[in-house]
Amino acid sequence: MHRYSQITIAIHWVTAVLVIVAWFTAVSGPDARTDHSYVHFTVGLAVLLLVVPRLLARWAGAAPRVEDPQRRWLDLAARAGHAILYLLLVALPLTGWYAASRLGVPVSFLGISLPSLAASVQGAPGEIADLHETGGTLILWLASLHALIAIWHQFALKDRTLERMNPLAPSDLPQDG
Repeated sequence: MHRYSQITIAIHWVTAVLVIVAWFTAVSGPDARTDHSYVHFTVGLAVLLLVVPRLLARWAGAAPRVEDPQRRWLDLAARAGHAILYLLLVALPLTGWYAASRLGVPVSFLGISLPSLAASVQGAPGEIADLHETGGTLILWLASLHALIAIWHQFALKDRTLERMNPLAPSDLPQDG
């Protein structure tokens, strides 16, 4: 088993922190129109910017492989879980941007104004906004499950899985991409 690169490890943990910050800085419902959070928008868009190089690296083969034919189902479950997490890491910032546009809330990232993704409406912003809120809670549950499974791998299966993404792990494991 190999470790992820230090850059990938850093992006992973920064993304995890940003997702938590985004959740805590969210303003929902009608309050979002008048009391929107610049921090929430900035953090959400930063997640989107960080996930792009991570996905590109993963598709280029930079993710370490675990070769264990006796646990093929674990590999398939891990792939499915990662796919859902990546989907949410892309979809949540985009749906949030869309919902803000529908609310008529200007979106900027680090002082750069971004274009609206949809026309502003007077009433509720629609189902995409509802999906954004639900997805925000879902990603926290899935990320927590992801962490618990990594801990289970480390201490129950004793396969050193947790060390692949641990920035403080001993460097006796070879590094990939």
